[in-house]
Amino acid sequence: MAEVVAVDDPADARLRDYVDLRDVQLRKLLESERGVFIAEGEKVVRRAVESGHQARSFLMAPRWLETLSDVLDTTDAPVFVMPEAEIERVTGFHVHRGALASLDRKPVPPVEEVLANARRVVVAEDLMDHTNVGAVFRSVAALGFDAVILSPRCADPLYRRAVKVSMGSVFWLPYARVDDWYGFPELLRSLGWTSVAMTLAEDARDLRDVAPADPREKIALLVGAEGDGLSSHWSRSADVRVTIPMAADIDSLNVAAATAVACWALAGPAVG
Repeated sequence: MAEVVAVDDPADARLRDYVDLRDVQLRKLLESERGVFIAEGEKVVRRAVESGHQARSFLMAPRWLETLSDVLDTTDAPVFVMPEAEIERVTGFHVHRGALASLDRKPVPPVEEVLANARRVVVAEDLMDHTNVGAVFRSVAALGFDAVILSPRCADPLYRRAVKVSMGSVFWLPYARVDDWYGFPELLRSLGWTSVAMTLAEDARDLRDVAPADPREKIALLVGAEGDGLSSHWSRSADVRVTIPMAADIDSLNVAAATAVACWALAGPAVG
């Protein structure tokens, strides 16, 4: 059972995992150094613990102790309790969804391991916005895809904002990062994957015309950076280039929305 600890000093060293949560550069440095991530809100905290991530500590106002009592009964991590105004001084913003938790990161598996257990994946190139990364994870999980593969420069899916937008799907959806990004298209092909690139290229086919008939076909949906889209190397390397037909005067959707549409179209019939 967790130990409840009343804290009255926002500068208490035991709260260092929660300092300045809106400072993206600081958080990237601190969380990388410590191997931690932050879950925000009762539902996300609950899903983080239930997914098997080890809690280091919790930070919450007294009113959340009862709501999360069943979760706190499963861990020995300390629960730091403070008034909401003092929590805001620590974190730098009003935690309106109540509770926070600091948890240990799990090792990210090799990309070959993730691909071996999948038949539909999204491959994301250079998505820099944490909100978009979280939304992509949520769509991938909701629409039956099996995993997400990230380029080296993609934003951290375990950054607080990404976790929150994903509604915790980052905790159970497998993902991996690729070191050799330039050579990855050929690796996909050698492993029997068909790559489908989302692009505005002139030879792109209507997404509605390429829906797979075989649910066992291994399909990698390729989506590119906000604004610029896929790099020319990845677009040229794809087996199929597709686009979502748009109404007049609109050329494309946000990458997260486009990913959701494409996942739905390419999911294929359910395996019996």
